[in-house]
Amino acid sequence: MQQDQQLDHPQSDPQSDPRSDGGPSTGGRRRKHPRRRLIGGALALALTAGGGAAAYGFGLFSDIGDPMSFGRVQETASDVTDAHAGTGTGAVDGVRLPTGPRAVFERSSRLPDGTEIGKTTLVGKKSGFTGDVWVWAPKEYNDPRYDKSAFPVLIALPGGRGYPTNYWGTGPGLGLQQAVIDGVKSGKSLPFLLVMPVINADTKHHFDGSDIPGEPKMGTWMADDVPDFVKANFRTFTSRDGWAFMGSSSGGFGAFKHVLKYPDRFKAVIASGVDFVPDSPLWKGDVKAMDENNPEKLAEKLIKAGGPDVYINFQIGTKESGRDRAEKFMRDYTKGPVHTRLQVIQDGEHNGKSYVRGMREGSLEWISKVLLPPTPGPSASTGPGTGPATAPATTPAAPATALAPVSAAR
Repeated sequence: MQQDQQLDHPQSDPQSDPRSDGGPSTGGRRRKHPRRRLIGGALALALTAGGGAAAYGFGLFSDIGDPMSFGRVQETASDVTDAHAGTGTGAVDGVRLPTGPRAVFERSSRLPDGTEIGKTTLVGKKSGFTGDVWVWAPKEYNDPRYDKSAFPVLIALPGGRGYPTNYWGTGPGLGLQQAVIDGVKSGKSLPFLLVMPVINADTKHHFDGSDIPGEPKMGTWMADDVPDFVKANFRTFTSRDGWAFMGSSSGGFGAFKHVLKYPDRFKAVIASGVDFVPDSPLWKGDVKAMDENNPEKLAEKLIKAGGPDVYINFQIGTKESGRDRAEKFMRDYTKGPVHTRLQVIQDGEHNGKSYVRGMREGSLEWISKVLLPPTPGPSASTGPGTGPATAPATTPAAPATALAPVSAAR
């Protein structure tokens, strides 16, 4: 199992950082309020240069950790009119209104466009596991034009420890959220709901995103509890055409495996620097249980069953190993309902920064053509600004041949 490089970005603790305590002492007394004057000047500069978003970029507001909600009203099906109450289905066919109960979110971070990452603790009813989940919603989710529309869900899994944090969600530093924002503006990406759960039950073991006998049920956590949580809190598509995974390294394995294991629930995956077989020592040689979570065995089973179709996008950097394994999988299993593609990241390494670059260079556009887009209501204006959310095609792109990788240098 490869180890992710440079994926975690811990923030310095103001309580222990001598630069944040108001300056050095003078005769046993601290100087008065130099940081306050500094913030005042920086705030004025930020507001002058770029408004509130720029000020948030400077980290000048202290609402991190405060309660928050997504959407103008984080409503559930029981809150809407009698015509839809309790059904979990919205006025538009194929749209599931939030079923509730509402989760309690706290603000984890804020992006320059004003969108926010929220964190909550999820008690998994089916897995029995309790862990944190981070969520980011694009600004389109709060746009009145889309208030009756579902949004496609991308469940983003980290590599490395994957516990107690998910590095895709603990902050925007890796650029995943910004890549979606920029892709929407250019018309190359759908405005995905990004859902970012922890993937392991502790910091000592890898659980292969699976229900390893005798261990916490991390497979059920990701395949059942996390999607149920999303359905409880957000407007989602009732069909699998609005559900996908992405992940890197061990998280890529979990993402890749889940799409093949549950093709009736998830349609596509972006799997980066991925492992190809379950290799946790916790399996203790249980071949039957391992085969039930082995992407190669699952692909064979899906091909034999004849569907449903799944779409797999591998991302491999030229400065990491694993391309030969991806190409072998593509040669062996790109047939029938299994469609594959390879995004080669020039000078890419085994880390999140490289994988986000690959997403910008083709993978986001690819998956946006496979999944359903949100659609504005029938009375919504079709003027400027409505295009990016619906621009990508809604029919799947023709799958790449097994050995026709997409070069990131093109």
